[in-house]
Amino acid sequence: MIGKIIGALIGREVEKRRQESGLKGAVLGAAAVGLAKRLGPAALLLGGAYAAKKVYDRRRDAGPAAAAG
Repeated sequence: MIGKIIGALIGREVEKRRQESGLKGAVLGAAAVGLAKRLGPAALLLGGAYAAKKVYDRRRDAGPAAAAG
């Protein structure tokens, strides 16, 4: 269940960057979940590091107002 949610989130990000709606995001999301299952703890580490970087970048781009509150 959680894997399907993660796959959907990955697919949504792919399609948001492409500015389209299509099959590519769904396929990449499903492939990412399959790969994560095979890699186990290494996938958790890589995924967590990627998520932390995204949060850091978004806060940095938002400016000092986002950091305060």
